Amino acid sequence: MTAPAGERVVLTHAAALSRFGYAISDETRVRILLALRNAPATPSELADGLAVSRQVVSNQLTCLRGCGLVESVRVGRNAWYRLAEPHLEPALDDLLRLVLTVDPDCCAGQECQCSR
Repeated sequence: MTAPAGERVVLTHAAALSRFGYAISDETRVRILLALRNAPATPSELADGLAVSRQVVSNQLTCLRGCGLVESVRVGRNAWYRLAEPHLEPALDDLLRLVLTVDPDCCAGQECQCSR
């Protein structure tokens, strides 16, 4: 489903969770989301704080924005990024408290079935 530029699209629960899962499948995107829990930030601040290139941050912010998790606000010449939804901060906090028991052999090597 394609919406005109700037228009928001409301997804089903399953589609929204699927996008969220995709967004948090990358460690850099997760680190950006965790950093934005504390306060809005510019891409330069995020790159410096996460010790990655500005290009990497820019690419990951584009993905997170497309998934509906972050939004940008222009202040003068700077774009500030923040979490797009107030419920994301406590949701991320809850996920950080989640304890998973995993099979250590599950994702060992090329035989991993988790991503298929």
